[in-house]
Amino acid sequence: MKLREAVGDALRRRRQAQGRTLREVATAAGVSLTYLSEVERGRKEASSEVLEAVCSALDLVLADLLFEVAETLAVAQAAPVPAIGFLPPVRASVAPVLDLRAFAGRRSA
Repeated sequence: MKLREAVGDALRRRRQAQGRTLREVATAAGVSLTYLSEVERGRKEASSEVLEAVCSALDLVLADLLFEVAETLAVAQAAPVPAIGFLPPVRASVAPVLDLRAFAGRRSA
């Protein structure tokens, strides 16, 4: 599943859960009905400004939408969803970018 498809699916689910039409939400968000339809179908990738406007029209916090999308993508990719504020664990096969221990004890004169 692509990111834009997951975003579109989440927006459509939220809109339909509220019993609102595409036209109502598009008008409230200040975007064209055609464009919002294409975003919901995963055909167009919405800018952050458009996502914010649509979320506002749906009385939805953008971060909540993004967490929902992240969870959907993690399930689709069979990956664990990282906790808020924590980085995912580093895989053993990934080499460190910079080994600070190699510089320990070295001082510039």
